[in-house]
Amino acid sequence: MRHFLTLKDFTKEEILEIVDLGLQIKKNLKAKIYKKELENQTLAMIFEKSSTRTRVSFETGMFQLGGHALFLSNRDIHLGRGEPIKDTARVISSMCDMVMIRTFEQSMIEEFASYSKVPVINGLTDSFHPVQLLADYMTLVEYEAHENIVCAYIGDGNNMTHSWMILAAKLGFELRIATPKGYEVDDAILKEALMLAKESGATIKTMNDPNEAATGANVITTDTWTSMGQEEEKDQRIKTFKGFIVDEKLMLLAHKDARFLHCLPAYRGLEVSEDVLEKHSEMVFNEAENRLHAQKGLMVWLDKKRGV
Repeated sequence: MRHFLTLKDFTKEEILEIVDLGLQIKKNLKAKIYKKELENQTLAMIFEKSSTRTRVSFETGMFQLGGHALFLSNRDIHLGRGEPIKDTARVISSMCDMVMIRTFEQSMIEEFASYSKVPVINGLTDSFHPVQLLADYMTLVEYEAHENIVCAYIGDGNNMTHSWMILAAKLGFELRIATPKGYEVDDAILKEALMLAKESGATIKTMNDPNEAATGANVITTDTWTSMGQEEEKDQRIKTFKGFIVDEKLMLLAHKDARFLHCLPAYRGLEVSEDVLEKHSEMVFNEAENRLHAQKGLMVWLDKKRGV
């Protein structure tokens, strides 16, 4: 049995397998070839952080695969209100076939998985957002932009940045990360990514100049400057991140055919300009839809690994 807590735990071949399976499921959506793949199975969805895309994509995905998804907020269960994580894990995994958790601490989801009898999926933590990176890479494959990637990540050194680092390190492409001073990526995660990069031949660079990162890049990506739980920092972050907006001026520094990705929600006029987002809207919203298909591929893949 396998869990999906971070891309660190997967080989390049396994990541590509999951993405390819998601693409196959998407291509055969109308034919409904996979409509009974997870028939009569139940996915428990534990949300300590609210979400639009995560809930809709997992719940819809499980339905399209023939199963059922159960929404559990921290107001609905005892987790975090007295019951130990290990006890909640034992109970829920004895009744459900798979668990998705969207929470704060990476340590919480790791402890839950260590006591779970069924696969556990990281729907987002403060450290990593691996399911989003499956959708991002799937989108690059669909647009034939996955060869010789030179990706510039502009913005906060957050869970998305960390996940891009691990994806680059596993798949072997170049990643340039530009963050304001004081908002760099986690040192321990960077060190781990650099070690993995030695095996794959990836190049991971960190800097504080968004123009340097964007110059010649063929993929530009960003995320909100203020994530959930950071609302009190919003005004200060807007001031500090001034100059890190992905606008036409910055895109002109990139390769002439550069692609733009955004995991959404997008705050126009802050991390991305209105014109850049609209110019690349087809790809960005396909990227959002691909959360559904990538996660279906992941759930089917994890289900198949139970008996291996």
